[in-house]
Amino acid sequence: MSVFLFEKEYCLLEPCEGKLSRTVLRGESTRKGADLPDPDLSEIAYNHLLTHLDGYKVKPKFYVINFDDPRKSHRCNPINASFMSDIADAYEASYTIMLNLNRSWISKQGDFFVESPIILLAAIIWYLRIYQGGKYCTFPHAIELLNKKYADVFTILRSYPELENYLSPFVDAWESSAVEQLQGQIASAKIPLSRMISPALYWVMTGDDFSLDINNPKEPKILVVGNNPDRQNIYSAALGLYNSRIVKLINKKGQLKSSVIIDELPTIYFRGLDNLIATARSNKVAVLLGFQDYSQLTRDYGDKESKVIQNTVGNVFSGQVVGETAKILSERFGKVLQKRQSMTINQREKSTSISTQMDSLIPASKISNLTQGMFVGAVADNFDERIEQKIFHCEIVVDNEKVKRETARYVKLPQIIDFTDKDGNDRMQEEIQANYDRIRQEVRQIVEDEITRIKNDPELCHLIKEEE
Repeated sequence: MSVFLFEKEYCLLEPCEGKLSRTVLRGESTRKGADLPDPDLSEIAYNHLLTHLDGYKVKPKFYVINFDDPRKSHRCNPINASFMSDIADAYEASYTIMLNLNRSWISKQGDFFVESPIILLAAIIWYLRIYQGGKYCTFPHAIELLNKKYADVFTILRSYPELENYLSPFVDAWESSAVEQLQGQIASAKIPLSRMISPALYWVMTGDDFSLDINNPKEPKILVVGNNPDRQNIYSAALGLYNSRIVKLINKKGQLKSSVIIDELPTIYFRGLDNLIATARSNKVAVLLGFQDYSQLTRDYGDKESKVIQNTVGNVFSGQVVGETAKILSERFGKVLQKRQSMTINQREKSTSISTQMDSLIPASKISNLTQGMFVGAVADNFDERIEQKIFHCEIVVDNEKVKRETARYVKLPQIIDFTDKDGNDRMQEEIQANYDRIRQEVRQIVEDEITRIKNDPELCHLIKEEE
């Protein structure tokens, strides 16, 4: 079973074979109120792997992606050429990146100045995929190429027939001297992507230590992706790209059973999430989404997509929520015929009347005042697994002492990369900067080589637009 857990801090993906994963519900007991140690999800995942390695036929490998600390990070290219078979894959990657960088665009999908930068970035990604067999097909290379002179970029991309139609809106503006429109289109892509120019991010996203098909039966993996709440606006695009590629790769026939568990869902835009919920079950992929309130989902995903996600999910678990979310949940749990008794007393007699009426099974007021550890919800059943009591109101009891004993035995994550040279000097910054400089130089060389090729080709030389 694969577990994909995304939180403000970490994203966990765990494959296992033919058995349910162990779920640890952690928190403070309402009885004792003792503070518990709070190891990162990466540490929990790593220690559970060490404890349960004997449960796997093929032992999974443990990988970490951490943009803040390259010493504790593996390297992975989310747009590896080997996993991009069609230009639609490039478009999907571009869409995910741009909408994570510009959340306001989610509700404006289809607008000219929203689609233009997405199409431009998609064309650049696919160009890198087909250029020299995808040797330079990485996200950092795409950012650097986008930031080159637009005259050179358009000339290069137009020299490839499969990209010509993608570039037509830009070329039309360019050839008709609609400079303001063209600069607006290009700036819509450059400005948000410029926030992601970081040597550390470039370092992590240009390596190929592992692939993202985490539930591959021959090579299962546990992947932990570290996020930083202070840099959420920057890292969310990279994380969204990793997540979208992972979901695309795991949602296939013949893979290990898997579950996609996403906590704090609104912190990242997950393109195609509604489709994943609807189709993944046939590939034995279960989806679990966690967020604080429906209003968060509506704010970050837009009203239409939020409603689809809310209505497609069959099982609901909820702690204390208030306002509109409590009302929606109360309506979802339905009504039941309830008996009401009233008594009237006056000087002469006492009378009692009994009536029945439909009323909320779990009122919104009750959901708004749930105690910590108390949950309400509804579950779905199958043809051969009927559940009589689908609606529930229950308490989850946490054994604090047992959790303390367990976490006390945890071992720390090992260091992944040692940047120390033979003289004992830490060379991390130098190596990361050298990688950054190498990427920029490679893109400069690509542009020079391609412009030279086009100039020397009689059939393409007309694409070179002479500067006035």
